[in-house]
Amino acid sequence: MPGPIADFERACAFDSTGHEKEAEPLYRSALDHGLTGLRRRRARIQLASTLRNIGKTEESIHILREEKAHYSDELNDAVDSFLALSLSSTGKYEEALSLTLKALSNHLSRYNRSVYNYAKGLHNEL
Repeated sequence: MPGPIADFERACAFDSTGHEKEAEPLYRSALDHGLTGLRRRRARIQLASTLRNIGKTEESIHILREEKAHYSDELNDAVDSFLALSLSSTGKYEEALSLTLKALSNHLSRYNRSVYNYAKGLHNEL
């Protein structure tokens, strides 16, 4: 039986070639069998993206909100970006735009505080 890293890598291969339905159980298996570190975070982000693509958007949002609330690393902007995509798929456009602009504001050389504050005004997080 393959280990969690092998399942994750296989899931990535299926996902990147447009076979999301085959990727989903492999991501879940990798996570259920103890995938850790940065690969765990990547697997959660990629599983959430896959779920959105196959119509399981509410679960995608749940996973990404959980990641956002409990973990922080160099993939924070990726979490926000994929969460914004999932939110837009459910018609929550203001929250999606707010997340996107907040993530973008981290990378602006100027106006970053202004963009962040305008984004915050679009959708106030609890």
